[in-house]
Formats: sequence, C-alpha cells, structure tokens
Amino acid sequence: MKSTPLSLIAGAVALAAVTGFAALTAPGEGEATEAKAAARLPVERSSLLCPAPSSSDLADTTYTSFTPEGESDGEAGTAELNPSVPLPADDEDPAAGKDEEKGEEKDEKDEKDEKDEKPGADKPVVTLKDAGKPVTADTSESDAPALIGTATGRLAPGWTAQQTTTTAAGEARGLLGVSCTAPDTDFWFPGAGTAATRQDYVHLTNPDDTAAVADIELFGPEGALESDAGEGITVPPRSSVALLIPTLTSEAVDDVTVHVTTRTGRVGAVVRVAENDAGSDWLTASTDPAETLVLPGIPADATSVHLVAFAPGEDDADVKVQLMGKNTTFAPVGNDTLHIKSRMTASVDLKDVTRGEPGSIRLSPVDGDGTPVVAALRVVRGKGAKQEIAYIPATGPVGDRASVADNRAKGSVLSLTAPGGTAKVEVTASAGSEGGEKTVKTYTVKGGTTLEVTPEVPSGLKGGYALTVRTQSGGPVHASRTLTVTEGGIQMFTVQTLPDDGGTVEVPAVEQDLSVLDD
Repeated sequence: MKSTPLSLIAGAVALAAVTGFAALTAPGEGEATEAKAAARLPVERSSLLCPAPSSSDLADTTYTSFTPEGESDGEAGTAELNPSVPLPADDEDPAAGKDEEKGEEKDEKDEKDEKDEKPGADKPVVTLKDAGKPVTADTSESDAPALIGTATGRLAPGWTAQQTTTTAAGEARGLLGVSCTAPDTDFWFPGAGTAATRQDYVHLTNPDDTAAVADIELFGPEGALESDAGEGITVPPRSSVALLIPTLTSEAVDDVTVHVTTRTGRVGAVVRVAENDAGSDWLTASTDPAETLVLPGIPADATSVHLVAFAPGEDDADVKVQLMGKNTTFAPVGNDTLHIKSRMTASVDLKDVTRGEPGSIRLSPVDGDGTPVVAALRVVRGKGAKQEIAYIPATGPVGDRASVADNRAKGSVLSLTAPGGTAKVEVTASAGSEGGEKTVKTYTVKGGTTLEVTPEVPSGLKGGYALTVRTQSGGPVHASRTLTVTEGGIQMFTVQTLPDDGGTVEVPAVEQDLSVLDD
C-alpha cells in the first residue's frame, strides 16, 4: 500500500492526465519527466468596453477598431463593438407607480417599435473583418450608448479600439480620447476631483450576462473620504452606469484617487474628467501598484504638469521624481522627491517642467526596496480661455507589441521612452481605413531619454490609420500617442498610452499519459 503523500500525488497526476494538462511521475517510481518550456500562443478571444461618449448635442464621436497583422493561423473570427443594453425605466425611477404602468404600456410599445425601425438599433456599431486595416464609424447622437466588444479567432490577438469625441463648446469642451478597456475587477484612478469646478464621472460597463456589484472608494490628501453612496453599486447585465463622483461624498477635494473594485462580476471602468474653463478628457486606470512607474509622453509645449500619486498599502512611500528628456534624465528643481503617506493622495505641481522639449516622468524608490504606488499626470497645453487638458496614467512597457488606433494624416505624435538601456523599436503605420499602404520604420531610443516622432503616414493614405510598436532589442520601452485637433483656435488634445497588447499567452507544454491511472 502506498503512503498518503504518494496517494495524493497520484490522484493529482490522474486528474492532470485526464484533462491533458500535464504528465508527471511520482517520486521514487522512475525518472521524473523533465518540464518542457512553455510556448507563447495567440489568444483566441478578446473583450473590450467603450464608455458612453457624451451627452452633449455638440459632440461628434469616431470609433476605430483594429487588429495588427500577425502569425495566427486560427479561424478567421470576427471583431464587433455592440451597443450596451439601456437601463430599464424603473431602474431610473424606482418610485414609479404601478397604476401608471397599464396606461403607459401602449406608449412604451410604440416607442419600442420606433426604436426597432431605427437603422442599426440592434446591430454592431463597428465590425472588423480583416487584420492590418482599421474600420471606423461615426456618431453625433447625444444618447450614444456604451459599447461592448468581442473579438475571436485571428482578430483577437492585439485587438484594440479607440473612441475619440470632439466637443466644440460648453464647459466640457475638448478632445476626449480613450482606448477601450478590457474588463477587470480592480482599478486605480489618481487624478480625479470632487471640487466645485469639477464634473467628473466614473463609468462602469458590465460585459456579462449576470449583474456585477462594484464598490467605489475615494481618497484625498488626508485619507479616505466618507462615501456611503459608493458601496454596493449594481451594474445590470450588458449595461453601463455613470456616477458623478462629487455626489459620492460631501467633501470637496481637488486631487482624489478613485478605487473601483467588484464584489461580484467584472466591469470596464474609466473616469471622464471635466474642469470648468479648462477642458475635458478621459482618465484611464494607472497600471497595477509598483515600486517604479513610468508616465510617458508629456508634449514639448506643455504649459503645466501636475503629478498625482497614491500608496495603497500600509507603508508610506518616498519616491524620486525624474524627467526623462530629449537627451538625458534629470530631477526637476525643488521637486526631486515626493513623500506619499499610506492611503493618502499626494500631488505636486511640476509647472512647465519640460521647458520646450518632450519628456516622460519616472518614479522610483529613494532608498532600496520601495513601496508600490499608482500615479497619473494632468497635462495642460495653452493658457487662459485656450487651455486644454489631458491625462497620462502610469503604464506598462510596450513589450512584444502594442497598438493605438485613430491616427490621422495630421496631429498624431508618438512618444517613446527607454527608462533603462538603449532600445530599438519597429513602428508600423497600418493601411488607411479608406485606402493606402502600410509603412514601417525603425527607431533607436537612447537609454534614459524620450524620443518624440511624427509617424510616417501610410503611402496614399485615405481615412485614419493605426500605429503598432514592437520592441526589437534592448528595452523596456514605454510609449504613448498624442492626438491634436484644432477647434475654434484651441489646440485640443488627448494622450493614449501603449502597454503590451497581451496578444499572446504562455501555454505550458503538455503530454497526455493515461498510464498513471494504472494502480
């Protein structure tokens, strides 16, 4: 009779063999099977979520869907962005009386019939059929819904989608760009606000067929803000909700870190920031808490740069603040370090730190091992009535590959930053959405510097195009894209970061061996 430990091992091995997950040999019963190196294979399914773009009648939105060309030999697949489901009327007004229901049934039926007749009401907003060439769609509807997207087969690896909204006037005017995000269960947003001058919303979108329940925590310079309204927020299946952040607490604070988590399910989360007389843009989540962070792509003509950071753990953090400029890395005068108290939001005004040259911010521990932090930059271009804002969250490196959609013949600038050693990257400008041939160019980024380039647009370009960055050697490299559109004499702009697209996953080498079932 075998000992208990060996019995447990045999049971585990049997399960692994039946599922085809692994083949092992119990200790003492022959030579152990040598572990084989894991292979990286293309993903077969991707999900993306785009928030509701705007409630303004003056807003125009462009959606762009793109998958880079790859080596996947899987099935053809599809990539679609579909409208989310509108919330039921009684969700919006829970006190609606039952006596009114019968009298309203006919009106509701008539409204439903009208919606069903509307072209595209129950069809995908954007459908991508081929890799290597973006597809676009436009809307100017003030009630345009959030979008829920899925890509399969050959279109899944590296699939990206961009939502770009131009609002020409009003308090929330600006160019608002966001790379549609993957669903998750935990998000950090340093840089929001609850002050009287702010109208910041957190958008939560649920891609699944069951309800999700989320919690929203707010942290200011003195710690957690009182907020009962942020607990137990239900996001119905395949629907989206937007919550005005200043209504979640009675405390008015300029710099707030928003923490979104889910109790059940998963959501896509993004914050829309709107500042009176300053502009508007989307704030996407910072990369996961880490000791060292990179925030790439401050435009050369930035008139103000404001850093917001947060330490989510139990320990304070002391970080070095460094600017990786065009030629070297240096510390901003008077702001070379930042002390971040545990679970308190810290900020520092770096003013016009780039002084006419492009740059990126690196945060790293002052001494030895540090404390994980999250961070984001609020960047201003222009002055007075012509100023405009955008946000740059801390982001991960490009890795093997990263893409950003909705680039145009004019106004797109790519920022490449090598915080460590010198690196070489390949940049591909895809074929245009309406015509043109792709172009490929290689750039060398010196260690500790930021290289700003105007991409070489596709030859014969018609429509928009996508940019794909691949690390060839050296590294790591962090990247972002700035898109600028001039409206009414204002240089409206938005910045999107380019972290690794996660187009491949590590799959262990397996070997089915049913002989382990013999006793």
